[in-house]
Amino acid sequence: MKSALGKLSARNRVLVGAAGAAVVAAGTFGAVTATASSATASPAAERQAPVSVAGSGVTESAHLSVDAAARAAQAALAAAKKDGQKVSVAVIDRNGNTLVTLRGDGAGPQSYESAVRKGFTAVSWNAPTSELIKRLQSTPNLKDIPGTLFLPGGTPVQVKGAPVAGIGVAGAPSGDLDEKFAKAGAAALG
Repeated sequence: MKSALGKLSARNRVLVGAAGAAVVAAGTFGAVTATASSATASPAAERQAPVSVAGSGVTESAHLSVDAAARAAQAALAAAKKDGQKVSVAVIDRNGNTLVTLRGDGAGPQSYESAVRKGFTAVSWNAPTSELIKRLQSTPNLKDIPGTLFLPGGTPVQVKGAPVAGIGVAGAPSGDLDEKFAKAGAAALG
């Protein structure tokens, strides 16, 4: 070590020694990085400016707020209650994450998961699940995609034609009723 240090300039030996002391002193407080630079390099040259990407490498998307998702779920649940139905409602965002789930009083235990899967299916294909059932005739293996459920009761929520969420409803005696309530939830968003 001494011979290697002897080849360094006095400034670099101080920097290497200081870096070593900093690493020892840091101990359990975190990691330290030290760089010995030449005498001609300025501190400004060592800093890197943030990279700004514009144009074709970036996309933007709209997302449904939690407040809007809760409003839609409440509207779907209220529509079902008005018709005397006991359902669960789920609102799923564009990335497949559950924003809101409501299990109505007396809704069956299977309805919760079914509502989530119907909402996921509707947002994934940007179509009501009742329409997606028709696609199974030509592509039956669609039903094998994890998390999906090809039964009526899911409807997408769109902004400028692009899906931002899916609302799934399950528990009514027919998928047509489930979908009616899901659409009532979407309509509450304006």
